[in-house]
Amino acid sequence: MEKKDFEAWLDNISVTFLSLTDLQKNESLDHLISLSGAVQLRHLSNNLEILLKRDFLKLLPLELSFYLLKWLDPRTLLTCCLVSKQWNKVISACTEVWQTACKNLGWQIDDSVQDPLHWKKVYLKAILRMKQLKDHEAFETSSLIGHSARVYALYYKDGLLCTGSDDLSAKLWDVSTGQCIYGIQTHTCATVKFDEQKLVTGSFDNTIACWEWSSGAKIQHFRGHTGAVFSVDYNDELDVLVSGSADFTLKVWALSTGMCLNTLTGHTEWVTKVVLQKCKVKSLMHSPGDYILLSADKYEIKIWPIGREINCKCLKTLSVSEDRSISLQPRLHFDGKYIVCSSALGLYQWDFASYDILRVIKPPDFANLSLLGFGDIFALLFDNKYLYIMDLRTEKLISRWPLPEYRKSKRGSSFLAGEMSWLNGLDGQNDMGLVFATSMPDHSIHLVLWKEHG
Repeated sequence: MEKKDFEAWLDNISVTFLSLTDLQKNESLDHLISLSGAVQLRHLSNNLEILLKRDFLKLLPLELSFYLLKWLDPRTLLTCCLVSKQWNKVISACTEVWQTACKNLGWQIDDSVQDPLHWKKVYLKAILRMKQLKDHEAFETSSLIGHSARVYALYYKDGLLCTGSDDLSAKLWDVSTGQCIYGIQTHTCATVKFDEQKLVTGSFDNTIACWEWSSGAKIQHFRGHTGAVFSVDYNDELDVLVSGSADFTLKVWALSTGMCLNTLTGHTEWVTKVVLQKCKVKSLMHSPGDYILLSADKYEIKIWPIGREINCKCLKTLSVSEDRSISLQPRLHFDGKYIVCSSALGLYQWDFASYDILRVIKPPDFANLSLLGFGDIFALLFDNKYLYIMDLRTEKLISRWPLPEYRKSKRGSSFLAGEMSWLNGLDGQNDMGLVFATSMPDHSIHLVLWKEHG
């Protein structure tokens, strides 16, 4: 057919085709397709892909693409990354989407990171770690062996664990290697705390001692309590040591001289925990930067100003029941802003500025759970059988890890949490090292550690 005749025929066919109904158009196309050969079908396929498969990520401005991608969940986005290299490049660079996904998993966000592809990698790492937690595969265990009698006292700091035992010794361990760095002869240890130069021990013999790691020598002795010393804390800057005892009192000492500066009374039970901490909030009773002393017994938490005045008055007494019918667990968290303690009624969080109860967390079967650590995102809890991680945003337990038959202690001194920074949000770097340590009936120390990323 001549070109002129073909064009006239095509115009006539086009006019007729446009006048047909949709059903008639479809039937006409089906008939033409049935008459077509391979060349025509290939031509049809190539043109249909151009007409129907519009790559909107390629056509839209980048800012508009990012806005649309925000409405998709992370798993769908990961699937979309498989569509093409262009899609993968655009989606991977959508920083806000991946940062939000990481936050939702309990991950910390460092806004100073400029690499646009960084946060997708972080999300992939985060989703793996959270899956390991859910599948009980995030931790591993080991043991420290060296004491010949029961271990009552544990203290952890910067990868080092100090243990105090009835075998009249204290040992300092490197948790990562399991090696004993120092071992010194002491009295019976009910509580320990250390730094690079010294070790402070509270004893069942009613005294406190300060020891030098390098020589093992006793460099200070604190006498005055009439009952076992269950808790100590100190501050070199203030030259102050504080202690809590079975004689129902707290004592404030000069760290360098061993002189008793103050005896604080008011408790009617053993004082099982003392905490010396800087305040981070302002109230009528204290200002940011003030040092505050907290003490706890079976029923109450007392708050004291730390000073050298003789007639020191308790600022506030906190409890979960006015009739003292509900006891507190022997663990206390204070970070300068919040006080947290567990009881049979649940996990209590007080605002330190107002002393008001902010919330009470009551997960199922909470009566048997005790507090180990508390952060902005996660809490670490345990009972007789398991170690638990709670997401504080939902107040639900998201992971658990089995524990052996460890040594029980009414004072809570025979078990502790390890690294705590991850409780404020994981970041891919802080999920390593010690998670939990407890003394065992065979005098060993059972460790629960983060497993390295797969």
